[in-house]
Amino acid sequence: MSRNDQLFERAQRRIPGGVNSPVRAFRAVGGTPRFLVRGEGAYVWDADGARYIDYVGSWGPLILGHAHPAVVAAVRETALAGLSFGAPTALEVEMAELLCQALPSIELVRLVSSGTEATMSALRLARGVTGRSLLVKFEGCYHGHADALLVKAGSGALTFGHPSSAGVPAETAAHTLVLGFNDARQLEDAFRTRGAAIAAVIVEPVAGNMNLVPARQEFLEVLRALCTKHGAVLIFDEVMTGFRVGPRGAQGLYGVTPDLTTLGKVIGGGMPVGAFGGRRDIMAQIAPLGPVYQAGTLSGNPVAVAAGLATLKCVLQPGFFERLTATTATLVAGLNAAPRPDAVAFCAAHVGAMFGVYFRARPPESYAEVMQSDRAAFNRFFHALLADGVYLAPSAYEAGFVSAAHSAADIAHTVGAAARALAG
Repeated sequence: MSRNDQLFERAQRRIPGGVNSPVRAFRAVGGTPRFLVRGEGAYVWDADGARYIDYVGSWGPLILGHAHPAVVAAVRETALAGLSFGAPTALEVEMAELLCQALPSIELVRLVSSGTEATMSALRLARGVTGRSLLVKFEGCYHGHADALLVKAGSGALTFGHPSSAGVPAETAAHTLVLGFNDARQLEDAFRTRGAAIAAVIVEPVAGNMNLVPARQEFLEVLRALCTKHGAVLIFDEVMTGFRVGPRGAQGLYGVTPDLTTLGKVIGGGMPVGAFGGRRDIMAQIAPLGPVYQAGTLSGNPVAVAAGLATLKCVLQPGFFERLTATTATLVAGLNAAPRPDAVAFCAAHVGAMFGVYFRARPPESYAEVMQSDRAAFNRFFHALLADGVYLAPSAYEAGFVSAAHSAADIAHTVGAAARALAG
């Protein structure tokens, strides 16, 4: 029995499903999850000593690759001075200043410990500011596991075929209106009939938890105009896209300004950090300035913030995103050009350093189109690549991530592995 199998057996005796986050269990694709013991640059090693080219990157944060020297040095230096204080530190002030400078839509920002905490807090704030209850979200978009947001969600909920979670009260779900992603007409109808009740609209401007599905430009522009007209708060969930698709996130790519933005992943550099921020008049309603309460013992943790600052200082250097996007474009072009039998429908796409692979003729633009993909074909593809030393997310409904550590040789090997897998 392999070391991975042994660890998984032990884990299942004490941890539900043997994992601490559902998609890691490999149940969507079958087989035994890889227990990772080390990462360096673009590579990870499992408990059996196998090396993989990693396109998960801790689900997005490791934009510089694993164990980047600058990030490790910042963590080590900060940890030696103390792990946590529960009091203000200079590092969190520096992080707030950097985020506000990089994302002009953010005038005030509050640090938290996860993306879920960021979106949950932004939603409470929007409801507190507007005095309204109704939240609009979009089918297949995942915004963390807060009750109000686990309604027709993506990510693990989609992977396991349960788009809504047990344990979410019906009365809570009743305050969440789910619309079709990229459906501007449905959005207009919803505001026409219920605009006065809508507190906020939350959207992933580039969805990454039903695979990679970018929003249409028109869709986001209509969304911005409707929120402005009806006094609703527009929340961009950039936990995944923030500092991943460009130096100003998806809002910079689209030129659409949200009222609130939620962040995570890259801003922690592999450590648990999240943030929410936006217009000064809205953020001024957060305690201790206003009546909307939010708190966290480890918010602004110095070690985590140090890792994030070290990462952001690297990625915001001139030319960084141009190089990273070019690497991702090379990968996607290679995947699209890979020879395959006529009967195999397959394509790939990317936005910045996020990419998707789809077993359908063209990239999807909605949840319904995502669900038309051949999931069994993806599962075979996943295992073939894994055997060839390429580690993708173990789900047909997750985006992939390229890091600055991926070399031309890594990309070439991945394209070759994909071609071999598609040839079957």
